[in-house]
Amino acid sequence: MEYMALWMFLALSILLMSGFPVTFTLLGTSLFFAWIGPGVSLLDLLPMRIWGVMENVVLIAVPLFVFMGVTLERSGIAEELLETMGILFGRVRGGLAISVVAVGALLGASTGIVGATVVTMGLLSVPTMLRFGYDKALATGTVAASGTLGQIIPPSVILVLLGSIVQVPVGDLFMGAFLPGFLLVFLYMAYIAVLVMFKPHLGPVVTMEAAGVDAADLRRRVTKALIPPLALILAVLGSIFAGVASPTEAAAVGAVGAVALAYLNKKLSWKMLKEVMDSTTRLTCMVFIILVGAAAFGLMFRELDGDDLVRNFLTWVSHNYSKWAVLAIVMGLIFLVGFLLDFIEICFIHVPVLAPIMFEFGYDPLWFCILLAVNLQTSFLTPPFGFSLFYLKAVTPPGVTSGDIYKGIIPFVILQLIGLAICVFYPPLSTWLPEVMYGK
Repeated sequence: MEYMALWMFLALSILLMSGFPVTFTLLGTSLFFAWIGPGVSLLDLLPMRIWGVMENVVLIAVPLFVFMGVTLERSGIAEELLETMGILFGRVRGGLAISVVAVGALLGASTGIVGATVVTMGLLSVPTMLRFGYDKALATGTVAASGTLGQIIPPSVILVLLGSIVQVPVGDLFMGAFLPGFLLVFLYMAYIAVLVMFKPHLGPVVTMEAAGVDAADLRRRVTKALIPPLALILAVLGSIFAGVASPTEAAAVGAVGAVALAYLNKKLSWKMLKEVMDSTTRLTCMVFIILVGAAAFGLMFRELDGDDLVRNFLTWVSHNYSKWAVLAIVMGLIFLVGFLLDFIEICFIHVPVLAPIMFEFGYDPLWFCILLAVNLQTSFLTPPFGFSLFYLKAVTPPGVTSGDIYKGIIPFVILQLIGLAICVFYPPLSTWLPEVMYGK
């Protein structure tokens, strides 16, 4: 039975790499192996699993956070932030690239939608950086990497999903991801600053005169561009961290706040709301239909003793080497799978199998979830299926090639792995803040 589970997982991997739709692949593989194995009657338990997911109040935060992110993207706040921060930081060498990282962090903390962030920054920032003489690889790599910061900087959809799957409070995950998220921001900015220090031609200075603004205009623009998103971030994250609201309630506050900001920015209309709700529905349905397929696959994988197969292998590694070797294998597997699958698929297929086994080995659930979140962020940048690369290539000027983008993201993938290593070897980076705030 164990070896049938291995064949089932191998079949799934081959079909996914062949380009078959994820949900149908998960369901079809489960049905086929149920038919040749224990019988399809086992899947009678599937409706109960799906109903359990639908009753999970925490998952209501997913469509609410998606709605908030899409509304902010359509409200024009991202454009104002990019233009203003570019002028503010442009006076230092490499400043435009540093400003993109800063905006990526702010948008990540207020939207969390990678596709919208990368497309917006790609449309606005890449042409601007190229016009002022920035290197193509640096410009595209910075935009692609900064756009993924919303996956680790709370509020993040992936943290909501991880919390639901492994039964860790989402508020704890948000708090635990705060410092690792801004560690990546620091690493990105430090890399850009050091790079242009030794190669000044890659990131020239942009003066205020070249940008066409004066000091008074800059102060006004900074106030107008920064205060609204910061207020929304404070309302959402502040209410969670202070214990005033649950993540689901805070997501509702964020959704209402995003609509209010769109109104203040004079972008609110029935047409915009219809488009936002349409996008939210599509994204939410995608998440939950994959969840249904993953539930069927997980049910059959466990029935075929796949969990025992994985547990026995990791136990063998632990006895013959060390617990660190087990962690290295699991993190390496998640990183490699990220080349082929996106974070939602990994979250629903691999995490439910690996997480309980890792907890049995004594790993802290909160710390392990943060490691997963940092690791999963690399899946957006690793070819051939890195979604940030596709988003960016679709909106960059004709002179920018896929080779420029791939060359540009390599240093940032390495920086993400360095950030992951720091989180591995210094667990308090992920656990200290929840312990201080919640006494855990």
